[in-house]
Amino acid sequence: MSNSRFIAWTIWIIASVFYAYQYVIRVMPSILMDDITQKFNIDATVFGQFSGVYYLGYSLMHLPIGIMLDHYGPRKVMSGCILLSIIGMLPIIFAEHWIYPVIGRILTGIGSSAAILGAFKIIRISFSEEKFSRMLSFSVTIGLIGAIYGGAPVAYMNEVFGYKTVIQIFAVLGIILATITYFMVPEIEKENKASVFSEVKEVLTNRRVILTCIFAGLMVGPIEGFADIWGPAFFKHVYQLDNNIASSLPSTIFFGMCFGAPVLNLIAEKTKNYLGTIIGAGIIMSLVFISLVFFKLSNTLISFTLFIFGVSCAYKILEIYKA
Repeated sequence: MSNSRFIAWTIWIIASVFYAYQYVIRVMPSILMDDITQKFNIDATVFGQFSGVYYLGYSLMHLPIGIMLDHYGPRKVMSGCILLSIIGMLPIIFAEHWIYPVIGRILTGIGSSAAILGAFKIIRISFSEEKFSRMLSFSVTIGLIGAIYGGAPVAYMNEVFGYKTVIQIFAVLGIILATITYFMVPEIEKENKASVFSEVKEVLTNRRVILTCIFAGLMVGPIEGFADIWGPAFFKHVYQLDNNIASSLPSTIFFGMCFGAPVLNLIAEKTKNYLGTIIGAGIIMSLVFISLVFFKLSNTLISFTLFIFGVSCAYKILEIYKA
């Protein structure tokens, strides 16, 4: 393997590990929900708002961080955003007033948004166009391993070591990852000299891009809301399952998405019908959710349907490629 290819694969692995790391810290509050609500004396409604502000920072900063990646390169932006994600976790264990964990959650969302955007950037500059969706699907698969191990294993660590130690461990791991990112990812010069305004205008005036993103955005609720946040609580209160089982079941969604990432990409490539594949995935997601809400499923059937649900959630990769 040539030196340039070795560098390309190395920085791709780093970006993929960051994507996995941010998934762990994204789902962590749902596992630590009881500890957080007891420490700060809040109810489920306030906790839901706390979980939701993550996506406020995560979504609103996509465009600015995308521009920063274009202008300053992934080395500085990604390493800085990893540190920002770490800072956002610390108020949970050090703060006494609730407002600080809320602010920290927003900071974690901002930092996490650089993970997938950094992977886009690195894949785009390191690999050929025809390999983009394939490499992105592999990145998502690696990232979702983090989501899988953000469920039952983190719940087990919480029971054994306590929530403060769990957060401290992941803070140290984040510092190590930020250091590796800064020293291993090379400086990348800006590809073009166009102004920020002209770049943003080019995107916002493209009707196909906007419509693709809007329709795909309407499909993110099941994975961003259910799998990341409310899945464990849903299975505890609706299906009366114990905490460990309820925490592990949403991980099945991410496990299915690990398979769905390369499988849906392969289907779309073979059929040459990306939009049709996305629509089919959306229909399957709807049917699974209807079955969970309106029928009392057994644990085995729940796991199977959540796996299929996860496979369908990989539509996001195809949507990103189309955009």
